[in-house]
Amino acid sequence: MDNITHTLTGLMLSRAGLDRGAKGDALMIMLAANTPDLDAFGFFTNSLTYLEVHRGYLHSLVLSPLVALIPLLVVKLAVRTRITISSYLACLIGVLSHLVLDWTNVYGIRLMLPFSSRWYHLDITDVVDPIILGILILALAGAGLSTLVSSEMGAKKTSGPKRAWAWFALVGLLAYDGARWAAHARVVATIDARNYQGAPAKRVYAFPVRLSVLRWRGVVEGEGFVDEDPVDLAKDFDPESGTIDYAAAWSPAMEAARATRPFQVFERFNQVPFWRVLPLEDAVRVELIDLRFGSVLEPGFEASAIVAQDGTVMNQSFSFGRPRLRSATDGLPRDGVHPRP
Repeated sequence: MDNITHTLTGLMLSRAGLDRGAKGDALMIMLAANTPDLDAFGFFTNSLTYLEVHRGYLHSLVLSPLVALIPLLVVKLAVRTRITISSYLACLIGVLSHLVLDWTNVYGIRLMLPFSSRWYHLDITDVVDPIILGILILALAGAGLSTLVSSEMGAKKTSGPKRAWAWFALVGLLAYDGARWAAHARVVATIDARNYQGAPAKRVYAFPVRLSVLRWRGVVEGEGFVDEDPVDLAKDFDPESGTIDYAAAWSPAMEAARATRPFQVFERFNQVPFWRVLPLEDAVRVELIDLRFGSVLEPGFEASAIVAQDGTVMNQSFSFGRPRLRSATDGLPRDGVHPRP
């Protein structure tokens, strides 16, 4: 999740009762709700380092009790107040709120480090979810308006309105994620009930469409192909509305690309991989896409390499996404992409 969402969640947790009134408690809990993202330092310097490190050890469930010490010590030493068990537990809950929110979205989280590097992701929310942000901002504005009205009426200042709105936000988040979980399960079941290319799907995925609970992007993995289908739970599912793309047959060019660092790092991260090989003059372009973050024609996270006919890798790169314009060859059968029959 984005850091505004994490910060506002920390604030709501603080107002809901974690803030015991000690100096700096609210700031401490908001920092705790963001502390795991200290591992995002590579985003502005090196995208591959970012991919390797982000949502790693600082996002580990096993190590979260140690991560909780960071905001606790920073704030308590800065404001010079006593460290208590309740303040430590408040920080731990703030850190755990971060892990839970990250677990719900498509990017995922390596919860079991250092014992396992497996990525866990529920795929029920986007990395940035405007509806979750809206719930938190509504609670923030509602609490501010309630306090303003009370002060204008001369009422005694209390924490009651802030606490009530904080609980509204936290319960709202749980209800919203519950609705998305149910919708995700329904989409997967709907897609999985069909045959593709005359056979059942090997694997089925459903990824959220921003600003919608009913609309999803379905991805079906078959034998050597993927079928990408839009799903709207308000309408009957039409399996003919999607596109089918065939993965490139394994080749020495792909092996050469796979030996480069961008591909090695990205393969460890990639959860729904799709390989393309596109012909160029005297070379080929090898692409590895993660279909969680975009389609075959408009990929999100992508590693690419230009490989010469003799197997030399002339160029290699990784990007977080670039829309690909359709070319004159799109729609024509080629190694890696085919139109739906």
